[in-house]
Amino acid sequence: MSSPRPRRRSALAAGLLALATTAATLALAPTAAQAVVLPNNFKSVGYLPSWTGNVNAVQYNKLTHINYAFVLPNSNGTLRAVENPSKLSSLVSLGRANNVKVSIAIGGWNNGDDSAFEALAANASTRTTFVNSVVSFVNQYGLDGVDMDWEYPDPGASANNYSVLMSQLSNALRPQGKLLTAAVVAEGYYRDGVPTAVFNHVDFLNIMAYDGGSPHANYDWSINAVNGWKARGLPASKAILGVPFYSRPGYYTYSQLVGMDPANANRDCTTAGGAQQCYNGVPTVKRKTQWAMANAGGMMNWELTQDTGGSTSLVSAIYDTVMGGGTPPPGGRTGQITGIAGKCVDVAAAGTANGTAIQLYTCNGTAAQSWTVASNGTLRALGKCMDVTSAGTANGTTIQLWDCNGTGAQVWQPQSNGTLRNPASNKCLDATGNSSANGTRLQIWDCFGGANQVWRLPA
Repeated sequence: MSSPRPRRRSALAAGLLALATTAATLALAPTAAQAVVLPNNFKSVGYLPSWTGNVNAVQYNKLTHINYAFVLPNSNGTLRAVENPSKLSSLVSLGRANNVKVSIAIGGWNNGDDSAFEALAANASTRTTFVNSVVSFVNQYGLDGVDMDWEYPDPGASANNYSVLMSQLSNALRPQGKLLTAAVVAEGYYRDGVPTAVFNHVDFLNIMAYDGGSPHANYDWSINAVNGWKARGLPASKAILGVPFYSRPGYYTYSQLVGMDPANANRDCTTAGGAQQCYNGVPTVKRKTQWAMANAGGMMNWELTQDTGGSTSLVSAIYDTVMGGGTPPPGGRTGQITGIAGKCVDVAAAGTANGTAIQLYTCNGTAAQSWTVASNGTLRALGKCMDVTSAGTANGTTIQLWDCNGTGAQVWQPQSNGTLRNPASNKCLDATGNSSANGTRLQIWDCFGGANQVWRLPA
């Protein structure tokens, strides 16, 4: 790397301003500190800056965690005022409505000035002030957790102070069901500024595998960065692989590059501003996601406002890869799904055409009542998937059989009260009219845990 402190975030923000002028599987119930969008508790984490972007443009149904960046500490342990507090409040509300966890990211690059962190972490009194300030901030905004972005503790005394600080934060936050995560450098000298004891204090680490490698954030360099953390003892489930949504050296956003030439979505380097700009296009992001599915705990991006929408979206590339598209997932349990009055979830007349109704019916042991609980969150019968008609989100939208396509309309997540929640609509599988009569159509409805929303999956 060209400098001992990789440039990130606030430095990136300056570049962008100049240009402008991450579920529990169906077998497991979610816990308080888990988002429940993706299978196997895979995380898709995105950062949303305070200074740019619209909270209404975020693809909430494809993310598990969002970190609002940043709030800065003072050397006495207090926190500075957060930028755009109304934006943060809106983000929390939208996150809660979509079951996405929202945390506050504390710190950032801050032009390389981490003196406030150094000072507050070195003293027991100011550490306590900081922890109390953070807890108050989390409670004030109804946040799900904290992402610590001290960039970066130095090996030695600074690292030891960081470890003590993270221990105190963990003790204050995690017993309350709040998340504690941290953004960490990809490789090099500052990696040793995070003692291995910290691994036990966090839910996961967001590994900033960007601003390094040649070309920028290439596949091999990024995978080696994560493996370096794992070699130090970081559990795979706590290793979140970060990807850039921007280029180096010019800090063009991915959306700008795709706007220049749609073909750039499928490249990792292109020419812009008279120089070669390198980034991660859709194929590389998908390839990294496939690796993370087998070897890590999720994917992280810096940052959400730099993405495109539609078919070229990198957030979508991560989501689609994890959900597996139409490819049948490995494993799964097969058997009957029973609901109100012990009736079975049934494909009407054992039909296999797209749009065939899914209903309640007396259990009869036929293939029309044999459902596979797949590892990607789908429920499959007769070679097709249980689907919310037209990806609807309104109460009363009916359930049908449809070709498996990897969309959110086909994802079902069990909740601790026995309901099956569809994260795309934030509604539950429901027997219409609280009826148990044969032929009762299944639909989605606001989750309330009544007898007509409680389901028993195959053993």
